[in-house]
Amino acid sequence: MPSQTRISNQYLTVEISSLGSEMQALTAADGRSYLWNGDAAFWNGRSPVLFPMVGKAPDNRISVEGKPYEMGQHGFARRSEFTLASSSGTACRYELATSDATRAVYPFEFLLAVEHSLDGRTLTVAAEVENRDEKPMPFGLGFHPAFLWPIPGAAATAAHTVTLDNGAEPALTRLEGGLVKPEKLPSPFKAGSLTLDHSMFEADAMIFPEGAGEGLTYAAEGGPALKFSFENLPNLALWQKPGAPFICIEPWHGTAAELGGSDDIARRPHGVMLQPGKTARFAFTAELPA
Repeated sequence: MPSQTRISNQYLTVEISSLGSEMQALTAADGRSYLWNGDAAFWNGRSPVLFPMVGKAPDNRISVEGKPYEMGQHGFARRSEFTLASSSGTACRYELATSDATRAVYPFEFLLAVEHSLDGRTLTVAAEVENRDEKPMPFGLGFHPAFLWPIPGAAATAAHTVTLDNGAEPALTRLEGGLVKPEKLPSPFKAGSLTLDHSMFEADAMIFPEGAGEGLTYAAEGGPALKFSFENLPNLALWQKPGAPFICIEPWHGTAAELGGSDDIARRPHGVMLQPGKTARFAFTAELPA
């Protein structure tokens, strides 16, 4: 059975499961909970970590040097049991190392460490991937946290916006059968701002492979706001199960395979190729309202 670790300070309390090193709750001192509760009627995820790939592969199969391997959507880390490596009052670190089960679907020696930590009203979720193999290791890494919509403390009818720190209007791509379509569509952002509407997600996620920048604000009109920053996560997706009371703000390094493209994990868009003995770090921060 998975275990849970709780970290807290005077502002925030976070609960993390050993299954997937997935955050289960993000609660402010006033009792308001900002994270989706995992109601399976909509989506049973809360904040999965995506590794060794983001999104889907053609026919749920990747290849490595021409050899096929079965790989479900978003990889295996989110369904794997992690080991608690360290824990303090305000931080905890879970690790997933290579096993017979991982080698059967991903033939590389690795260590994936996920750390949740608190500093004031800011949560940081960081992932470190170490290549313990003797050959270069291709992978993708992403975060998939779901935050309540409307934001706690906001009026139910308040308009909610996502505003990019860089003020950009990045091109939009869409999915077909879970794979990225090659067409670039006009940006829904105007001067960096997007007013969310549930209808936007009837065609699945909105994906912005390039240009979304290193931070954004998710805000309710006239109400509270959550501020995000991203480290080594150049791709952004926004997703909601249509009609569900949450929005996933997903920073990634790597996307789903392209529609009609290769199943080679080394050729997936925006993926990482990590050299032997090297470690790569990826992180996002979320600053909650005062």
